[in-house]
Amino acid sequence: MTLELFHFLRPAWLLLLLPAGLLIGAIWRRQDPMRGWKAVIAPGLLEHLAISPGKRRSRMRPVFLLSACWLFGILAMAGPSWEKEPSPFTEDQAALFVILKVTPDMLAQDIQPSRLIRARQKIIDLLELLPGTTTGLIAYSGSAHLVMPLTTDPDIIGYFAAELAPDLMPEPGDNPLQAVELARQRLAESGLPGSIVLIADSVDLSFSASLAETSQTGSPDVFILAMAAGPEVVPPPGSPPAPALDETTLQQAARAGGGSLVVVTPDDSDVKELSRRIERSFAAAPPQQGERWNDAGYYLLVLVWVLVLGFFRPGGAVRINS
Repeated sequence: MTLELFHFLRPAWLLLLLPAGLLIGAIWRRQDPMRGWKAVIAPGLLEHLAISPGKRRSRMRPVFLLSACWLFGILAMAGPSWEKEPSPFTEDQAALFVILKVTPDMLAQDIQPSRLIRARQKIIDLLELLPGTTTGLIAYSGSAHLVMPLTTDPDIIGYFAAELAPDLMPEPGDNPLQAVELARQRLAESGLPGSIVLIADSVDLSFSASLAETSQTGSPDVFILAMAAGPEVVPPPGSPPAPALDETTLQQAARAGGGSLVVVTPDDSDVKELSRRIERSFAAAPPQQGERWNDAGYYLLVLVWVLVLGFFRPGGAVRINS
């Protein structure tokens, strides 16, 4: 340890030394057996009248223990430190933002029971394959809205996703770029590397160019889960009109975002493939760096606990004479 590095992490706690010292001084004076006689007998005479205590009297008086406990306790709370340690939050961590398109097109039934309902199910399946992943949820139509900020609880993501419907969205339209920008902003604020999964049935042709223009070095990868069937699938009667799968346009958008395209399947092979690609993206993300000062106050607390044991011996109580 070098004195140049020694400091207190929470120095404001040291202010308690003043009232603690005053209180210990008051207790010390009250425990003086000659305190009452000093007010009526001259000090020079009292010295000869007082009977000295026996030599076998314990030197470890309770007030000494109390003083030591308060001193070391206050120093522990102040957080003495002189060396750094790796932060526990610098392990490889990554976050995931799921963006869900919520428009009337997503009510099409070319994918049973509908594109939107199947998309909700796929979100739950995906999070089950990525346990412990910090995940957020964004819904968009003509505008993008944060439904759930980053959380490690997949159940709450699934709950809020199940409640999304086109009639709840405040603005009609199709604006995936705003949703991606919102996800990027939230990931940047969290300080975590991460990826974005866009679940949509289609995107505009201009989305790829706009996404490429707004992407920067280190931007999170944007994966797309295409939630639409091909033109060979005939929707059942009564299904809302919606464009069929345009795999080429969606693939261009995914590449512009640094990710890749996965097309929905009847089984779970789509989310398994998507989870593998997301995990590879997480692994390629640079780990967080950082150190923090090691708080040595915890070691002083052990000493305080040992000193407290002294109060449980015979005569260990601190008595304040009135």
